[in-house]
Amino acid sequence: MNRSEHDHLGERSVPAQAYWGIHTLRAVENFPVTGVPISTHALLIRALAAVKLAAVRANVELGLLEPDSRYSAVQQACVEIMEGALHDQFVVDVIQGGAGTSTNMNANEVIANRALELLGEPKGQYSIISPNDYVNLSQSTNDVYPTAIRIATIQAIQALSIELSCLSERFANKSVEFRSIVKIGRTQLQDAVPMTLGQEFRTYAVMISEDKDRIDEASLLLHEINLGATAIGTGLNATPGYTAASRQHLEHVTGLPLRTSVDLVEATQDVGAFVHLSGVLKRVAVKISKICNDLRLLSSGPRSGFNEINLPPVQSGSSIMPGKVNPVIPEVVNQVAYEVIGNDVTITMAAEAGQLQLNAFEPVIVHSLDKSIAHLTAAVKTLGERCVVGITANEQHLRTLTENSVGLATALNPHIGYAAASKIAQEALQSGRGIAELVIERKLLTAEQIAQYLSPERLANLTADTA
Repeated sequence: MNRSEHDHLGERSVPAQAYWGIHTLRAVENFPVTGVPISTHALLIRALAAVKLAAVRANVELGLLEPDSRYSAVQQACVEIMEGALHDQFVVDVIQGGAGTSTNMNANEVIANRALELLGEPKGQYSIISPNDYVNLSQSTNDVYPTAIRIATIQAIQALSIELSCLSERFANKSVEFRSIVKIGRTQLQDAVPMTLGQEFRTYAVMISEDKDRIDEASLLLHEINLGATAIGTGLNATPGYTAASRQHLEHVTGLPLRTSVDLVEATQDVGAFVHLSGVLKRVAVKISKICNDLRLLSSGPRSGFNEINLPPVQSGSSIMPGKVNPVIPEVVNQVAYEVIGNDVTITMAAEAGQLQLNAFEPVIVHSLDKSIAHLTAAVKTLGERCVVGITANEQHLRTLTENSVGLATALNPHIGYAAASKIAQEALQSGRGIAELVIERKLLTAEQIAQYLSPERLANLTADTA
């Protein structure tokens, strides 16, 4: 069964049981792009409902709506959606023209029809509760949609921040576990000077902790909203006091310390906060991908590679080579990083393409941001839980590599001089013998002195603060 609805373009049949209406129907027909509905962005749907709830409460507070049964029904509809109900009714494609108008209308229609149902009225009876004149009162897509995006993104970032903290802690735990294992550091993939495996892993902990702080800083910019700006920032059709009232109600609904932009015309067209956040996400992706490159390199082998560490085996690595195990967890994280970097390019171009008083390309911005945050959050969690916690060190192999490395000659410079150390290094390379062995043989130092100068603590320059 169908019901009939109309807009200024004409009349259309809508499925009788659908909570969405004619505007949503047209959007579904116009944008068959990705096949991914906006309902996949659950935080955005919840945020839209929160904005609508704050708006209707502000309108009642200001005397624009009566605090009657319609008001109660709209409030209940918004709360239900915030709690996860009716998300399957948000059917518009994530990539859409119109600067998010279709998303806003989808929300208006679902809320209106659910409220009508609560009143015992048939869906589509918009003379009682109108999607535009009631649910969307004092609003425009151009302030509702950006505000909802910001709220949803803040909440999504919180999960990423937590996972980054956990990953940093896991690397820090490994740095303590490996604190006394000496290895050769490398620059440009060539032997450099000794360090500990603990120092190497501590570096990863610090890198990730720094990025967690940058994510938290970027989140602060998103707390500035333009609710009350309406179409272009002038506040047309919003009564005096609405901007402050709607923000206060939204703060109460979301629990977030929001602030209204000092210039709503500027805020309505500016998407700089999203560009900045995307840049920080790219930074996180690049650094985590670099760490994964290191883990794959350090664990390469097991016989013909570096073989300094072992990544936990999580699945068979080949359909033809028995016993092969691949670094699949770092590999999947690498791929997520590449996606995040690509999403940053999309967001950058969409932001640049904005014209005059509105950026029409916020749908692709929010879709790209959502993917970057969600996938990066999952990747960070997977890396920590499925890889880092199970890493072990090949301590004997690391000791052998260190003892045979010409990098030890650098540690002896202060004691035998650069020229003598250079000769020892060259002979070690040509003969394959160890630095310590040759120094003792040349009677440049005693065995006791060698043991002192090449101790793990001195080689890695460890102190009580860094051990």
